[in-house]
Amino acid sequence: MATVAGHLSLDDIASADADRDPNFETPILRLLSDSKTKGYDTVCIPLTNEKWRVRWKKMCLSPEDEAEKDESAERISEAWRSNPVFLREEINVTRLDEAENTIVMLSDWLELDSPDEWVRCDAETALMQELAYASYLNVSVAILPPPRNRTHVPSYARAIHACLDKIPFMHFSVRVPVYDPAVFQLVSPTPRPASPSPSIGASSVASGFSASSSKSTGFPHTTEEEFNTTWEMWDVIRTICESNPRLSLTLDLTPPLPLTAGVLDKWFAEPTKQIFLPASTFIANAKSYPVLPKGTQSFIREIMKLQPTVILSGTNTGQHIRGGERAYSQYIKHLEKTSPAVQAMKKLGTVENFSIGYHDYLQAPLQPLADNLQSTTYQTFEMDPVKYANYEEATFRALLEWPKTDDRILLCVAGAGRGPLVARALKAISRANQKAFIHVVEKNPNAFVTLQERQKTEWGDQVQLHFGDMRTLGLPEKVDILITELLGSFGDNELSPECLDGAVRFLKPHGISIPSSYTAHIAPLSSTKLFNEVRGHEDLKKSETPYVVMFNAVNILSGEGGDGNTGPRIQECWEFAHPVKGVVLNERGLPVTNSHNSRFADLNFHIPHAGVLHGLAGYFEAVLYKNIGLSIHPQRKDYISKDSISWFPIYFPLRDPLYLPGNSELHVSVWRLTDQQRVWYEWYAEAFLPVMMPVMDWAVDRAPASLSAISTPQLITPSPTIDALDVPPVVNKTEIPRAPNESSRTETRLVKVGQTALHNPGGRSSWIKL
Repeated sequence: MATVAGHLSLDDIASADADRDPNFETPILRLLSDSKTKGYDTVCIPLTNEKWRVRWKKMCLSPEDEAEKDESAERISEAWRSNPVFLREEINVTRLDEAENTIVMLSDWLELDSPDEWVRCDAETALMQELAYASYLNVSVAILPPPRNRTHVPSYARAIHACLDKIPFMHFSVRVPVYDPAVFQLVSPTPRPASPSPSIGASSVASGFSASSSKSTGFPHTTEEEFNTTWEMWDVIRTICESNPRLSLTLDLTPPLPLTAGVLDKWFAEPTKQIFLPASTFIANAKSYPVLPKGTQSFIREIMKLQPTVILSGTNTGQHIRGGERAYSQYIKHLEKTSPAVQAMKKLGTVENFSIGYHDYLQAPLQPLADNLQSTTYQTFEMDPVKYANYEEATFRALLEWPKTDDRILLCVAGAGRGPLVARALKAISRANQKAFIHVVEKNPNAFVTLQERQKTEWGDQVQLHFGDMRTLGLPEKVDILITELLGSFGDNELSPECLDGAVRFLKPHGISIPSSYTAHIAPLSSTKLFNEVRGHEDLKKSETPYVVMFNAVNILSGEGGDGNTGPRIQECWEFAHPVKGVVLNERGLPVTNSHNSRFADLNFHIPHAGVLHGLAGYFEAVLYKNIGLSIHPQRKDYISKDSISWFPIYFPLRDPLYLPGNSELHVSVWRLTDQQRVWYEWYAEAFLPVMMPVMDWAVDRAPASLSAISTPQLITPSPTIDALDVPPVVNKTEIPRAPNESSRTETRLVKVGQTALHNPGGRSSWIKL
């Protein structure tokens, strides 16, 4: 569940101090008690007050007039720099019980990215001082001053990195507006001296921040570059801080949001722990109660799946006529209750409810041939009524459509486990009113005991049990219908193709396999959480191992569209169909080699919005019989097997993140490789940016086709990164030869902007044992 926090302003603290209540030892304790009475779960408190700001400004900002410099003041400044310390009246929070379970907001006027290096240096000293004091009070979460200056964000990030190294345990949260960094621009900046004194610093800190730029519902014309600016700033900070798991986001929703928020989806893949919502963001509904604009409503509902703390500010200032202060927190709770993601998690029988506790948790895929599964694992699989209902329906349809004959129809359930498919097949036989018999094959000696018990108590002579590996075992007769449940999260990642190579020996020439085919699908994925989970293991093998994951804090980077060279948002890698035709078999009816089960996919994705690639999301879709199937494909699962809980998606991680510019192309290569003992996957990706380039007609006529994607153009093009947009392109001065009166034209070429390493070459880190 999300948490709602009340933000205490300096005015709130000053008012409580002026009107002390004898029932409370301090004004802060009174305010904390009042906040609980008003329905807040926790409180966000500014650590320092205006007196600290005045003293810091006096110590650290040089007067413009050199004649006004005071040597004694400089000595005071240097003494503070060498040993920073607060005065009691500069601090709002002084006791452990005041700081307990609260979020502390550090001085938001500190400019760690000031254009002046001396201001940056003194701001960093002050920040470290504030963090050290917060740590002394056992504060667990501190909200940092917001970044304002894109040019000097690296300096901001370096300072935060230094603080993370020196202050253990505490979590730092960077306050960033969802877009429009002008929200945090300083109002009346003090002019900086032309030549700052190294011993005193420079002056560029103003008296405060601008107010919210919008109380209306209207949404200003904003380009994607403006939407990306603050995310780019966050990406720089996160990267320089090495994706430290103690670094998170406080996302400021002061600016109004668009109704179509695809460009905002990237925030769902970030560690957004807090949402900052000032009362000025709310608008009045028809009854004069505070509500959020439609775009902000949608965003809040979606991000509730991350269970953030929503910090409400200014709710006691009378912004709206009706409802009072409680109306804001009640409205946030209403948005959470109506969030589709939250509703799905609360509804029994959904995969979202089943997976609570497993969100973004890495699980190694099963090795069903190498390991004998536990009874509890089988029990978990058997909790999926959708999967087995679809298997029963597929078997029923196959039986109904089987040609009429006096002979009984023979079925085989291979890899029966504890027997759920056997029970469903018997139900299908009864429904179809057919004469049929089932052969049951299982290699797990422990599960085979359960099968014997079920035959004795439930099935009787309708089935015959066979103990052994389906790849080598022989049956006394050929069967008409073969039923298996060997599918993994990627379809073939639990060796269904290899197992069925042996099991199809049981089939008559025109027999039916259920499933008849299955396909693997992938999409590029961003997730700071998953990247940190993988990176937490220093072993290279961990970053080259596919994991089964219930995705939550993720963003699929690809989109529909592009220039025609790219495919859909989620793309098919390959297909397996059974029985396989045209494979060379040995005298036992088994394939001589496993080479026919190798696969390769070369896929092109359109990346509409800038983002960071952390890995590939994998899914599968299976045809059981004709139009009956199973699917975890995000766009089709609800139409094929809604609320099936047997499979989470698979995640192919990257060792290092890959930045993808907006409107770029991602080329992904995936291999399924095999030898006689193992099967493994390898994966690799390249990023390209389409660039319009002048091309001479004569040059085009002579250019080889392979030059459609080049890594170095003849003209030096602008940088693909957004932060370089206001840097004019540099053109190579070398003239391109042109024939007299010869015209030129332009064409789009792909300029390579990045690539990953080849992951898991030769199956060195992960494989599935045959």
